[in-house]
Parts: sequence; structure tokens; C-alpha cells
Amino acid sequence: MDGVPVEPGVEHRYFALNKPRGVISSVGDPQGRRTVIDLIDPSLANELRLFPVGRLDMDSTGLILLTNDGFLANRLMHPRFGVPREYVVEVEPAPSPQDISRLRKGVVLEDGDSGPARVSLVGKRGKRGQVRMTVTSGRKRQIRRSFEALGYRVRSLNRVRFGSLGLGNLRPGSHRELGPAEVKALYRSTGWGR
Repeated sequence: MDGVPVEPGVEHRYFALNKPRGVISSVGDPQGRRTVIDLIDPSLANELRLFPVGRLDMDSTGLILLTNDGFLANRLMHPRFGVPREYVVEVEPAPSPQDISRLRKGVVLEDGDSGPARVSLVGKRGKRGQVRMTVTSGRKRQIRRSFEALGYRVRSLNRVRFGSLGLGNLRPGSHRELGPAEVKALYRSTGWGR
């Protein structure tokens, strides 16, 4: 339809999952580590052939979308569509105003510029600072590497929003199925169906 292959008889399903620390953002792991798919009922995950949209490294936590809708997954992840991803990051020491400004403009990493971001310091506790950061590009470990390039140590990184979808009060390791309005909003965040 409109140049997009449609698989007849496939029921697309969508789940929000709060990934805990120590879990791999993958369908399977040859080393036998726990994956995001292991947190879903195995019969449901296998029957639907769910996969995670995007990644959070093993030490990061927060919102992961699981689906079997490859079309939406591609649009959500492709940099051309600029779908925002919002994180709360705890770093040590608390970043200076100059470094917050540098993060907003983009930091040069070994694989290129990290690109512009929305960044704000939202709190301090002792030597640590809590930063809210929204990016639209998805380089591997981009946020961690950006802070490290400026001399900061990331203590925790939690994704709280992906496009129109927020983490809300979903507990770590828990998941919930998205409703039709939430799926429609995700499509709209990629510019589809406006």
C-alpha cells in the first residue's frame, strides 16, 4: 500500500517495557544473558515475533518499545524522521553551564558530531548533577560518550520518553500493551498519517 509491503494476516502488537539494569535490548543473546524479550510472556513473544525498537545498553534503564511492526520501528529509528528520545541522566560531577551549552550544540565524538540536543540541569545532589536530555539521533551510546568526552562520569541513564510515548509509572521489569490512540500518536510522531 503506497509503496509499502503489507503482510496479510499479521496482527501488529505494541508494548511499552521499563527495562531494568542488567538486561540486554535484544531478542536473544548467545552468552545467555537476560533480554527484554525474556521479560514478556515467552509464548506471546514467540507467537508475535516481537523485537525491541532501538537499544538501551545493559547499564541503562527505561522505556523500550516492543513490537512486530517493522514499518513503524523503521520510522521511529530512522534519523530522517527526527523522533525525540528523552533521558534523565545522573552525572558526576554536576555539569558546568558551559558544558551544558556544548552538549546542546553537539559534541564531536570519534564517529562524528553527536548533533544538537535539548539539555537542562534539573538538580544537584552532592557532587552529582541530574540532567534532562532529548536527542533525535541515535548513535551507539551517544549520551554516555558525549558526557565522557567532556570529562563526566555517567552514574545512571534512564529513558523516560520515546516520541509521544512516556514511561509513566511503569515499574522496572514491567510492561503494558499500548492502546490504539497511543499507536496512532507514535505513527504521527514519525510524520505518518497527519
